[in-house]
Amino acid sequence: LLWWADGKFTLIVVDGLAPLAAAFDAEEDGRVASYRGYTIDGPIDSARHLRELLQALWSAHGERQHIGMESAALPAAVTGLLAGAMGGARWVVIDGWLAPLRMVKTAEELAKLRENFRLTDIGHAAARAAVVAGAREIDVWEAARTAVEQAAGCRVPMGNDCAVGYRQENIGGWPLDFVLRDGDSIIVDLSTIRHGYWSDSCATYVAGAPSERQRAIHRVASEALALGAGLLRPGAVAGEIDRQVRAFIADAGYPVYPHHTGHGVGVTGHEAPRLIPGSTAVLEAGMVILLEPGIYFPGETGVRVEDAFLIVEDGAQRLTTHDKSLNG
Repeated sequence: LLWWADGKFTLIVVDGLAPLAAAFDAEEDGRVASYRGYTIDGPIDSARHLRELLQALWSAHGERQHIGMESAALPAAVTGLLAGAMGGARWVVIDGWLAPLRMVKTAEELAKLRENFRLTDIGHAAARAAVVAGAREIDVWEAARTAVEQAAGCRVPMGNDCAVGYRQENIGGWPLDFVLRDGDSIIVDLSTIRHGYWSDSCATYVAGAPSERQRAIHRVASEALALGAGLLRPGAVAGEIDRQVRAFIADAGYPVYPHHTGHGVGVTGHEAPRLIPGSTAVLEAGMVILLEPGIYFPGETGVRVEDAFLIVEDGAQRLTTHDKSLNG
């Protein structure tokens, strides 16, 4: 929750998260207000403490405020709590208002994103080294997670996929105890969440020597990624990039992936613009775009490669540097 009054933004957080918001509190136009979460003085009732904090803010500013609400992101329980704390408020639905602001990154946001991409690069190097016959998906994931957290010096929430090629649903999934056999592929799609921002990246590795089919589909997917990267520039239309990348894979004689070609990233893992069929979104300088074409043969093998790019005036700059070549 964010409150604006008297020229300052107030970020409202539960007290346990207040230390993580210290940087916001240090901003000239920012402050942090916290409410009690955990306590030993009585029942845990964070909703009541939040309501009391909101009532105090509301009363302090004359009870004459408009309240903007992203309805799609606001749970019904919180909506009821807000309404009870702010009697007489004029509610304004602001769905979609923040998307344009989130799409184009500031210098401060880019610094946070670059740090996250640095961490996923480190995670990929560790995952790559862990891909050997006899290792389980969870072993590969644990190697990546440990490397990321050692580099960051703290716990780092992570996603997304770590799935062997012989899974029937082999596009992705949480790591389980599937064991890599000699010649098996594994898709490793890593995100980190640090300083309030996400990263994303993907590579496919093989335990041992890749087969001819694996080499072929990896080559085509990599060429599709390069094609898409060459199309990234201000003024480019997201749906047209999607169309050309899909057509490249289809023209090579392979099944076209059933997911997006790319997406934005920032305070969430998937943001606008999305590179999907029919999208009319126009790219702008300052956007950060992920491209992730793939080729999949369920129950046998699959490949996905993904890089992040910053849209600049004359094209795009790659932000991820992980090695996307196959092992072997």
